[in-house]
Amino acid sequence: MTASLLKLFATFSKIGLFTIGGGYAMIPMIEHDVVERNRWVEKEEFLDLLALAQSAPGVFAVNIAIFIGYKLRGVRGALFASLGSAFPSVVIILMIALFFQNFRENKLVEHIFWGIRPAVVALVAAPVFSVAKTARITYTTVWIPIVAALLIVAMGVSPIYIIPGAIVAGLVYGKIKRKI
Repeated sequence: MTASLLKLFATFSKIGLFTIGGGYAMIPMIEHDVVERNRWVEKEEFLDLLALAQSAPGVFAVNIAIFIGYKLRGVRGALFASLGSAFPSVVIILMIALFFQNFRENKLVEHIFWGIRPAVVALVAAPVFSVAKTARITYTTVWIPIVAALLIVAMGVSPIYIIPGAIVAGLVYGKIKRKI
């Protein structure tokens, strides 16, 4: 199904406006609008686009908007979707920058941020389970994301090295599976 350029801009603007916590917190909302509501891509293809967006340099939310916009409407679709994704953040950051000094010491604002922080953790963690389910992670492949997470968190290995390592692990696993 195709989308108008305005619909792409509006959809990604809404996602950008109502998602707190950054790109990864946007995944459930993007999936709902792109896969379920508008049926622009299938769930399997969405998972592939997520992997591409995560591995490409740049901001995740903008990357996924670019890939979906490009798939639907080419270069112009990529431009409108990415601008839609970034537009609310730019406006909000400009507003905060203009008024931040006035609210910096405000106890109400401080309490609001104390409440938002734990919610953001949940918003970032929830897509992990959804993506794991869609990626068909099984008991025989669950070691790959666990080892990757441990290498990043416990040993400080850069994710730049994790991606090629996961590719090699997947190729080895595929060869072994074919021989069995």
